[in-house]
Amino acid sequence: MNTDNTVDAANAAGEAASENQQFVTFTVAGDCFAAPMAPVQEIIRVPSVARLPLAPASLLGLANLRGRVLPIVSLRHIFGLPEIDDTEATRALVIDLGTPLGFVVDRVASVIGVDANQIESATSIQGSISTDLLTGVLKTGNDELTMVLDFASLIAREFSGLDSAVQNQALLHGSAANAAMQAEDDLLADELQLVSFRVNGQEYAADIHSVQEIVQLPESAVQVPNAPAHVLGLMTLRERLLPLVSLRILLGLPPRTMDDTQRVLVLGLGAGQAVGVVADTVDEVLRVPAQQAQPLPVLLSKTASGGIDEIASICRIDGGKRLVSVLDTARMFQHPAIKSALHTTLSQESSMATPDHSAADESTEDDDQVVVFRLGTEEFGVPIASVQEIVRVPETLTHVPKSPDFVEGVINLRGVVLPVIDQRRRLGMPTVGRSDSQRIMVYMLEGGRTGFIVDSVTEVLRIPKSCLAPAPQLIGGQSRVMGHVANLEAQKRLILLVRPEALLSQAELADLAQVS
Repeated sequence: MNTDNTVDAANAAGEAASENQQFVTFTVAGDCFAAPMAPVQEIIRVPSVARLPLAPASLLGLANLRGRVLPIVSLRHIFGLPEIDDTEATRALVIDLGTPLGFVVDRVASVIGVDANQIESATSIQGSISTDLLTGVLKTGNDELTMVLDFASLIAREFSGLDSAVQNQALLHGSAANAAMQAEDDLLADELQLVSFRVNGQEYAADIHSVQEIVQLPESAVQVPNAPAHVLGLMTLRERLLPLVSLRILLGLPPRTMDDTQRVLVLGLGAGQAVGVVADTVDEVLRVPAQQAQPLPVLLSKTASGGIDEIASICRIDGGKRLVSVLDTARMFQHPAIKSALHTTLSQESSMATPDHSAADESTEDDDQVVVFRLGTEEFGVPIASVQEIVRVPETLTHVPKSPDFVEGVINLRGVVLPVIDQRRRLGMPTVGRSDSQRIMVYMLEGGRTGFIVDSVTEVLRIPKSCLAPAPQLIGGQSRVMGHVANLEAQKRLILLVRPEALLSQAELADLAQVS
């Protein structure tokens, strides 16, 4: 029997024998169970899942089911049975319990119709699971006993206390968060916030407010007729055309073969226009005191050698050991070749059946802009407004005696002691050794800055609000940490969105204040 079509079979069976109650029967570790047919939406093969750190062990993760975020639950784990690898027979029953949930079973047997006199009380048997999780027992003609699971009670018992955890998340951070925001606004007034990147081993930066997002280099670009060498062509970004510019060529640096390690910084021009500039790597988000940014020397700014005109200022960082060249994006956009490419973009877009630009602009403004990072194979995101800086992990972290156990150490960040926490340990994931790809993401928590080590920072994305779904309440206390899930169906990606202000409890924040 094709179990993936059992819902259709059940409908047909229901018309033929309306006096019967319909059940889906399935097995778990050799025991036979049944589920009432009414709440069963479909039966599917077990999909790949995005695993949630610190979630209950019975919650295997979240899956994308035709644009819908579907929690996947292991019945074996709930029953206290050993987990096994999926087989060709393994299926997930999608059952609507107010919200759809997928329950993994070893095998789906059939859909049966049962007379009322064939249903007995669950107290009449002694089985491998508590009778509190059963609504009855089916006695069929072959004298086999099939236990009818009460899925609502099963979820209520396995994930008890979730409602209070969800309700308490709003109480955890109130007026203190507002105070921290005000303190941060005061701090921003005298600082530059920059996105740094490298081209040919040299470090450059752009004002974060001009960076709309950071995306991967496309496989190909549409060539622009008669364009200079540094205009690589036009790429498509969410159904809009974007001129693609090589910073290497624009700045007079040696060319490089394009590969998937390079990134495109999408720099906004206003009026719905933008330019994508190609960098070798994107490294950090920096906060630099305004006085550390010095105008380019007049002798250099007046040179006729080309690329140097795109540099607005030089930032001296780490006591002058690092010199970061800050791009003047406004001047870049005035470059005749880029203006020509923008004109070509508008011309080509007007000749295509694209949506109204004003509507697209409104949609973009309504997007959520997030910084995406990785822990293991899973992708996470935080609102870009929450990210103070992204810095490299130093070779050693200084341990502070009597500091909280969850603090990995401290670093000196421009004369300020910054507590650093390993995000993996914080989320109950296995720790890993230090690597060049790791970064420290700095958040403002309760008026103080705290750094969290992540495996890598990959990109900055604009995510349409239509792609956001609330995180399932089954993740328990983690629902206050990961409030939403970004379901990017076209890219087959699920990104877990983290609320930085919920990463530490009030008591932990108080302990942390003693460190810094």
